[in-house]
Amino acid sequence: MTNQSPTFLSALPQSLQWITLVAGGGLAGYLLHYIGLPAALFLGPMIVAVCMGVAGSSIHVPRLLFRSGQGIVGLMVAQSVTLGVLLAMAAEWHLMLIMTIVTLLLSAGVGLGMIRFGGIPASAAAWGTAPGAASAMIAMAEEDGADSRLVACMQYVRVVCVVMLGAWISHMVVPSESMQLSPDAAEVPLNLIGLGATLLVAFLGALSGRFVPSGALLTPVIVGSALQLLGWLDITLTEPILALAYGLIGSYIGLRFDRATVLRVARLMPTIVTANVALILLTTALAWPISWVFSRDFLSVFLAISPGGLDAMAIIAVETGSDASFVVALQTLRLIGVVFTGKLCAQVLIAIARRMNR
Repeated sequence: MTNQSPTFLSALPQSLQWITLVAGGGLAGYLLHYIGLPAALFLGPMIVAVCMGVAGSSIHVPRLLFRSGQGIVGLMVAQSVTLGVLLAMAAEWHLMLIMTIVTLLLSAGVGLGMIRFGGIPASAAAWGTAPGAASAMIAMAEEDGADSRLVACMQYVRVVCVVMLGAWISHMVVPSESMQLSPDAAEVPLNLIGLGATLLVAFLGALSGRFVPSGALLTPVIVGSALQLLGWLDITLTEPILALAYGLIGSYIGLRFDRATVLRVARLMPTIVTANVALILLTTALAWPISWVFSRDFLSVFLAISPGGLDAMAIIAVETGSDASFVVALQTLRLIGVVFTGKLCAQVLIAIARRMNR
């Protein structure tokens, strides 16, 4: 690895770096929220964290805190899950399967394009374009012998691109005055027992993330929904807790963009960004006919098939009043499919790439 001189930011005490992240992220989130951008309290900290990471910051959000933030988002989604919603999703399994396959094929096509025209190694392109949870894809890529640092950069660049373009498209589709931090958060009286039980489920979900891919998000969705449907849990979330959860997730993702990683792949960055934007635009274009054929609103379909960022898409879905349960269900189905078939799909993509280069 190339030796790098210390930066001004890395020379600062970590306490000051944390203050910069919290204050800067909070201010950025407030400003974005003020102009009506969806997921502003997630985007603001993420943008500040990306800048700090590239500038040489030495701080990192502990993974348990990141997973706890995901657990809170999972319970936020679980709030919207009712028996009627579950029955509707069960009746639309064919729609979910079609959209999952379409997204996987688009991702594979973009991966082949990156290999053929962008000079990206086949193994890294295969895992870097896989539309699953970034952390799971990076871990699986490393086990498969791929360049995990390049895969990490590709995955997290895609997350940033998806979130930024997703927020912008949502802003164009949904009037800003209809956006909210959480469903009826201001109208529900505070239930301390419900709040304590909610935080406990979120923490248990965070612990499950060590054993289950994306378990920190999916476990609270499943457990929280089940307990709520049985009448055993009154999911209670306050705006400060949601804002903290958004900030933790955004900061964790942003700080992953360290100097070494960005400098190492700087030559490939235009290809990575272009490929990710192309993939997002393709899914956006497909969302229109799919939403028309299956009588779904465009924004819910777009968020459901967007390639990456399950937690971020859930946040945007809830804030814009989209069908969050549908979005999470479809994103989860794709995640499960990618986790179980990722190695096989990567091997097929690598084999096709080798034939193309003969």
